[in-house]
This record gives sequence, structure tokens and C-alpha cells, in this order.
Amino acid sequence: MRLRHKPWASDELKKRDHIVIQNPKEMAGNWKQTFGDYDEIHVEVGTGKGKFLAGMGELHPNILYIGVEKYQSVLYTAMERVEEAGLNNVKLLSQDVADLADFFAPGEVNRFYINFTDPWPKSRHEKRRLTYKLFLALYESLLVKQGEIHFKTDNQGLFEYSLHSFSLYGMILNQVSLNLHESGIEGNVMTEYEEKFSKKQMRIYRCEAKFRN
Repeated sequence: MRLRHKPWASDELKKRDHIVIQNPKEMAGNWKQTFGDYDEIHVEVGTGKGKFLAGMGELHPNILYIGVEKYQSVLYTAMERVEEAGLNNVKLLSQDVADLADFFAPGEVNRFYINFTDPWPKSRHEKRRLTYKLFLALYESLLVKQGEIHFKTDNQGLFEYSLHSFSLYGMILNQVSLNLHESGIEGNVMTEYEEKFSKKQMRIYRCEAKFRN
């Protein structure tokens, strides 16, 4: 992702503290109590510009969606989307995915979304992939029993790696698609990258993986 630096983004994000949560460590275990009695909590790791999260928030007002994105210049665009749509059920965190355990209590999250994450193709960077086993252990610790990961990518290599990683971890795979937009799946909400790639007739890979605990 090529980023255009927005030096003012940090101050603007702080002004929208009803959307961009400024004290996420204090929220662990208290998300529903603070923002409403939502049916579930879904978290997108690497939210980017927020197209997916805002779309999901509009479709499912009974679910609390939380997006985690460390690049503030990108998160600013996501914040604008949420604000313009008037979505009370979408919150954002300007944080690193590696620190998720600081912001959520064990068993507090119902689902994680991983969409078009950096593939980190070099072997020495394997531990940075968001479907690496240590990240899977992190997600599992925060999910409800038999919680799910929904994963989408345009990168075949990352998809194959992730399927292998999920399987080695003992997860159950569902809805595995090698060409999402030809699969007939209903309710798919596209990200910015997905929309761009689909216009170029590129394949989108998707799967759902469930923990056995």
C-alpha cells in the first residue's frame, strides 16, 4: 500500500473519539457494556480505508464492528467513511494488530476478518503474515468458543500458505473459494482492493476457518 502522509491525521482522529477509540486498553472486556447490547463483536485486522467495515456495519446494525489499523493516514479515510455514513456500530483503533490482547478480553470477539493483508512473500518474513501460527494463537485466545476467521486475498501464494497454516493449527475450513466472484456466495462486501482487482478480472480467494476449542 502506497501511503500519502497526512501529518494532520493524528489530531483529526483524536477529535473523533466517538469513532476512533483513544483508550482501547480500558475497553478490554467492556465493549458491549460501553457501546450497546450488540449480538456479536467482529474485528477486522488491517482495516485500510474502511470500505469493507463500513459496508458490513450498514448491513448488520446488530453487530459491533471494530477495525484495527496502525497507519493513521489510512485510518483517517476509514474514519471519514464511518462518520459520513452515521454508523454508531463501527469503531476504529489506531493500533498494531500484534497488540490485540491489550484491547480485547479472552472470549470477547466472535469473528476476525483478514482482508488483503500484506503477503510478506519472503520466507524470512513468515512471522509477519497475519495467518502465521502465532497470530492464529492470538486470535484464538480472544475468540468465543469455535470462533471464526474470514480471510480474503488476491495472492494465491498467501492463500495456499494460509490454508496450510489453518490446517496445521487444527482449524476446520469452510466456504473455500478459488474464485470468489464466480462462487455465488451471498452477502459479500468488497474492500477497496477487491473492487480494484475484480475490475481487472483477477481472482479473489476466500475461506472461513473455525477453531475447534
